[in-house]
Amino acid sequence: MWRNKRKVSLLIIDTLLLNIAYFFSFYLRFDYNIPYQYFIVYEKSFYLVTLISIVTFIFFKQYNKIWRYANLRDIMELMVVTTISSGMSSLVLFLLEIHLPRSIYPLYWFLSIILITSSRILYGNYMNYNNNSLKNVAHKKVLIIGAGSAGRMLIRELKNHPEIGMKPVAILDDDKSKLYRSIDGIPVMGKIDDIQDIINEKEINEVIFAIPSAPKSLLKKVIDKCSEIHIKVKTLPGIYELVDGTVSVNNIRDVDINDLLRREPVKVNLDEMSSYIKDKKVMITGGGGSIGSELCRQVARFSPSHLIILDIYENNMYDVQQELKRKYPNLNMSCIIASIRDEKRISNIFKKYKPDIVFHAAAHKHVPLMEDNPQEAIKNNVYGTLNLVKYADLHNVKKFVMISTDKAVNPTSIMGATKRICEMIIQSFDKKSNTEFVAVRFGNVLGSNGSVIPLFKKQIAEGGPVTVTHEEVKRYFMTIPEAVQLVIQAGALAKGGEIFVLDMGEPVKIIDLARDLIRLSGFEPDVDIPIIITGLRPGEKLFEELLLSEDKYASTKHDKIFIEKPVFDDYDGLMLLLEKYRTTIDDMNVDQVKAFIKRLVPEYNPSHVKTIEEIAATEDILGDATNDV
Repeated sequence: MWRNKRKVSLLIIDTLLLNIAYFFSFYLRFDYNIPYQYFIVYEKSFYLVTLISIVTFIFFKQYNKIWRYANLRDIMELMVVTTISSGMSSLVLFLLEIHLPRSIYPLYWFLSIILITSSRILYGNYMNYNNNSLKNVAHKKVLIIGAGSAGRMLIRELKNHPEIGMKPVAILDDDKSKLYRSIDGIPVMGKIDDIQDIINEKEINEVIFAIPSAPKSLLKKVIDKCSEIHIKVKTLPGIYELVDGTVSVNNIRDVDINDLLRREPVKVNLDEMSSYIKDKKVMITGGGGSIGSELCRQVARFSPSHLIILDIYENNMYDVQQELKRKYPNLNMSCIIASIRDEKRISNIFKKYKPDIVFHAAAHKHVPLMEDNPQEAIKNNVYGTLNLVKYADLHNVKKFVMISTDKAVNPTSIMGATKRICEMIIQSFDKKSNTEFVAVRFGNVLGSNGSVIPLFKKQIAEGGPVTVTHEEVKRYFMTIPEAVQLVIQAGALAKGGEIFVLDMGEPVKIIDLARDLIRLSGFEPDVDIPIIITGLRPGEKLFEELLLSEDKYASTKHDKIFIEKPVFDDYDGLMLLLEKYRTTIDDMNVDQVKAFIKRLVPEYNPSHVKTIEEIAATEDILGDATNDV
């Protein structure tokens, strides 16, 4: 409704101004005294000239523009259209043999351009002034980091959208050629190292980092400097997203913990990844989880002939199903509710769907919970994987990629030990199968369900305290997209039997992540939000490792992906022990399960329980299985 009113208003204004221009072209031509015979000519022709001009404006869509956002190009285009309308009017008058003094034509052209363009400029300024006078909007003083394309676009958007409540007052940039200049009236006041001085001088309320292509180290530098003086930092999406309309200025967001990785994100070859997935039947287990759902999204992009999603939890499955239906309406997709522990069900699924590729993401992964429920960890992680591997082999699956964890290396937890057994299953089966079985090992995934970051965010939202188990606990971190791209890349690199490991940079102290996240939320650690050390949980290590042996790994053509060399191939011994105790796991107590695991994984070292020898000496249920493997 408002848009139509605006168009009608502009049309009325143009009609009036064009008549004024036409009249004054006569008035000036005859030195302020129009002869009667020419006044009659004016009366006969003014409506025709006006109509032709208005029709020309409509034809060139001059009433579809939002003139409060007009730039020089829009004004130049309006001048060209006004020139065309004057030319068309002159041509029609000539064809109708309505003769005017020749000087009338350039006068009318000049006056109409002046009046029409001036009206647009005044209209745009009036609308901006009227919009900027919005009441009840508290404007924060904003410092922009970056005087490039993204910074310029951001400043214009903030000025055009005062309802956002942000007022740009200064810019910082390390490019010397941009120093002490201005963008849309906002001065470039110095380099990024000057940030604290500028914040104090200009009484800045918030900082927006507007260099999407900048390395993480530069963003971290800005965050560190701002956190010292309790100023919040936000980031701008990539400039290509702004240009193509994917996001707008409203997508300026708080700095995410993902931005604080102490390394650059890992990039992979998308073309190489897609080549082996396209037109193939792909099964993803645990497809409703953090990693599994992202696998579904990534795989769906590469046009599989059939995407088979398997999960035991229907709520997550439903969310993934609806999302993929919206994004990929032509995707051939089957969503299966099933447990990987149910061997008969798994057998029937493989028989029915006959997948070409399997990504195995289903697992119990919570370390403390699995310490208290080791039987469930064995049944789900170990025997569930064994079921999948067995029927993948039987039905000639081409590639089978299992997701493992750094906790599988020299494990101290039940969860980590079960994942190490899964790696052993993968490698031992690969020696006898036509299927290419591989595993992918990586560290903690930022923001995944049950990870430390969502816990910290929840604790901060509740006012604290934030709990950290030990001041020296360190972990490797990666983002969910990185983890998934690594999994898919492993499938592209797979020849069979490999354990792929990502170079994840340096491990990060959990307490440092907690402090950063508290600062990014606008609080001061140990002042506004306390941090409490709770002590290591059962099965938890101070440090995680990615390799069983630091000197036993091979490089790949991807400079951030490595292959661990040690290969387990005792298929017969492993299967003997696993099948022997498949049906008796529920009858074992916690110590018996740990003794069982120790026989499978000698490097398993649960330091918080009694010795394995003490356990084995008292276990009737394990009998003489010590020599089975």
